[in-house]
Amino acid sequence: MKHLIHTLNKAFDHRVRLGVMAVLLANESVSFNDLKEALDLTDGNLASHVAALEKAEYVLVSKQFIGKKPNTTYTATAAGKVAFQQHLETLEKLLRG
Repeated sequence: MKHLIHTLNKAFDHRVRLGVMAVLLANESVSFNDLKEALDLTDGNLASHVAALEKAEYVLVSKQFIGKKPNTTYTATAAGKVAFQQHLETLEKLLRG
């Protein structure tokens, strides 16, 4: 049987990705600027970490224009919600010993 530590999801190893998923699970969708502000990140830092979560199919990225301004929003996918919940449950098990 695998030790619990080996069942943690590597996609959430980085604090930024952990933060992104936490914010997305607490909200239906979040704009780029709101997510950047909530996590105190630079544009590039947020974009690279969201890209990793998007590649894992844990985050859906929607881009549109409002007037002439681009608007990007992020939503956790069903698979992302399940994976993050499992990750949190494993962390809780580790905390309980």
